[in-house]
Amino acid sequence: MSVDILLSNLNKVRKTGPNKWAACCPAHDDRGPSLAVRELDDGRVLLHCFAGCEPEQILAAVGLTFDALFPERLAGDSLKRERRPFNAADVLRCLSFEAVLIIQYANEIARGEPLSEKRKQRLLTAASRFQRGLEVANA
Repeated sequence: MSVDILLSNLNKVRKTGPNKWAACCPAHDDRGPSLAVRELDDGRVLLHCFAGCEPEQILAAVGLTFDALFPERLAGDSLKRERRPFNAADVLRCLSFEAVLIIQYANEIARGEPLSEKRKQRLLTAASRFQRGLEVANA
C-alpha cells in the first residue's frame, strides 16, 4: 500500500519529517493530532496513537485492513526489524496539543481556579499520553 491511501483518509495531516506525519486518530474523538505515521524505506507503514488506540482500530475506522501497512513482498525479500520507530521529536509533535492543554490547566490551578471533574479527568488523560510518549520514545 502506498502511505498516501492511509493519509488521504485522515484529518489534520501534517508532515513532521521525511516519511513522517502526524494526524488526528480516526478511532477516537481526536481534536489534535495524536496519531504518528511513519513509512519505512522498505514500504512498511508504522502507526502509533498516543491515546492508546490499536492499529486494527485505526485501520478499521478508515476502512482498511492490517495488511495495508505492508508492501507487496517479492520472493526472497526479507524485512528488517525497526528498533525505534519514532524518535523523541516525533513524539513531542504528536503531544503538542496535550502540552497546550496541560499549560492552560496549570495556569488555572495557579490562579486558584477550581477544575471541574471533567477537566480533571482530561488533565489525567493528557498526563497519561505524555507517559506513553516517553515509553514510545524509549526515554
